[in-house]
Amino acid sequence: MTASKLLKLIALDRDDLEIVAAHLQDSVVKIGEILWRPAENRVVIALNRFDWEAAQSEIPAWQRRRTALRFDRVLSCKCRDLDCSAREQVLNLLDVQFSESNSPGGVVTLLFSGGGALRLDVECLEVEAVDLGPVWATGKCPEHADGQPIESDARRA
Repeated sequence: MTASKLLKLIALDRDDLEIVAAHLQDSVVKIGEILWRPAENRVVIALNRFDWEAAQSEIPAWQRRRTALRFDRVLSCKCRDLDCSAREQVLNLLDVQFSESNSPGGVVTLLFSGGGALRLDVECLEVEAVDLGPVWATGKCPEHADGQPIESDARRA
């Protein structure tokens, strides 16, 4: 397995969030590992992140890493087309987007395959993604509907 650095990213604006989203694309998460903590104005998500850096290294390795994703200053959390009672259901994260509506606040949307989405109304953008350490090999590189592996995506260049 390729030894790549542990990821630690902070996003405070849309450009930062695009970088976080590129690293988290094709992460898998169980619904039960999405935690909305309203008393703390925080959403915490435990992900199994596909390590795109390792997949595109000189000696490519397909591996996943356990990663924590945290959103602070969250005012509300809503879901669409997700069954929150299906705690073991696995979701595939496609993108994380930010739409500013009342500067510096706005809406963060996490988009999942199959049409599900998580909408976070935020006072301002304050996001952290951190690898927790565990890494394991996986036998498959994620692909999108067009059949192309994600590494051909321009955001990966």
